[in-house]
Amino acid sequence: SFLPPYSSWDAAYERELQTFQDIGDAGEIWFGEESMLRIIRWLEKHKVPLDSSVLDIGTGNGVLLVELAKSGYLNLTGIDYSPSAIQLSEKVREKEGMSNIKLKVEDFLAPSDELSGFDVCIDKGTFDAVSLNPDDAAGKRQQYVRSLGRVLKPRGFFLITSCNWTKEELLNEFREGFEILEELPTPKFCFGGRVGNSVTALVFQRR
Repeated sequence: SFLPPYSSWDAAYERELQTFQDIGDAGEIWFGEESMLRIIRWLEKHKVPLDSSVLDIGTGNGVLLVELAKSGYLNLTGIDYSPSAIQLSEKVREKEGMSNIKLKVEDFLAPSDELSGFDVCIDKGTFDAVSLNPDDAAGKRQQYVRSLGRVLKPRGFFLITSCNWTKEELLNEFREGFEILEELPTPKFCFGGRVGNSVTALVFQRR
């Protein structure tokens, strides 16, 4: 499922915000539950401390942050450039009673100065959305990598889940300043006798 370009997200989140207010449903979980579990399992397996500062880039409805909080993580921040997404994630946070989740409207391609010093950054589909921007997608991808270098501490972890990019392409995109630690297993699909992955999930470490 290819994600819509950056610019059309706000309208989508306004609809989801209305739905949440009507029936209490937080809306779609990008890449499904298993992608959230994959991220949490990796953090637990590598004994990433529960007080590590974690940034969810393009948090959307904030459901990943709620799951991280339920797993014991204490220092959680979600950003989204869409005010409707942040309103929605605030409502989800309130419903779940998770007071230790910070939420902010931020454009990751032009992050504010206070967005820095994170131990872990997580991206589920935001880099994909940036890549689909019809206006200078290549420049926006470079800006994303620069922003990531600014907000993530040296030796910090970056977990990315993508449905638009292969492992090799992501290694190329993040070659400046990041090294691959691990490829996480994702569901495989078969098409025309060839087996492939519809989703790529990688863990990088900032040099």
